[in-house]
Amino acid sequence: MAEKEKIVVQTSVKDESLIEIRRLQIVNGAVNLFKEKGFHRATTREIAKAAGFSIGTLYEYIRTKEDVLYLVSDHIYDKVKQQLAEINSDTGTVDELKEAIKQYFCLIDRMSDEFTIMYQETKSLSKEAMHYVFDKEFEMVRLFEGIIKNSLPSLRIELTEKEVFLTANHIVVQGQAWAFRKWAFKKRYTIEEYVEDQTKLILSGLLHFQDK
Repeated sequence: MAEKEKIVVQTSVKDESLIEIRRLQIVNGAVNLFKEKGFHRATTREIAKAAGFSIGTLYEYIRTKEDVLYLVSDHIYDKVKQQLAEINSDTGTVDELKEAIKQYFCLIDRMSDEFTIMYQETKSLSKEAMHYVFDKEFEMVRLFEGIIKNSLPSLRIELTEKEVFLTANHIVVQGQAWAFRKWAFKKRYTIEEYVEDQTKLILSGLLHFQDK
């Protein structure tokens, strides 16, 4: 399935490089603010201050506070896609699958606030933007579906489309679990240990499908 076109957040600025810089400032400032106060209690004036510029400047790059959540969602997906782009090759190996899992989980460790806030506040988005967030989630699943399929010859197993889909979802969800339950996992795991044990479980699960 082709990737859906991005929802366009209106801006009066024409300089694309400046838009990218300013919106990254908005995302970073808003994430810290939402973590402290929550989405509903935070004002656009406070978002502007957290981003490091005036309310007038903020409205040059967004229309509403809801747009900020959309930008957070898009920022997450773009980072995941960028992280996995070089791994999703046509000559996949088990090591590439392991590396993809590692890169994804470690990215979530670095962006745990963004992931947590995005999923906590999805209900605050418009119907259109909410569907976009869900589509982004499925795009992440599809990235892993491709990597898994490419690794199957080196694993010497065959899986159905449904089994590949389930495994890809498992990887995405277990990575996000580190963000949502980091407070619990960190009592027994470092991120490196979590990656190692989750990778073992995922690979053993793939092999188990072959034994059915």
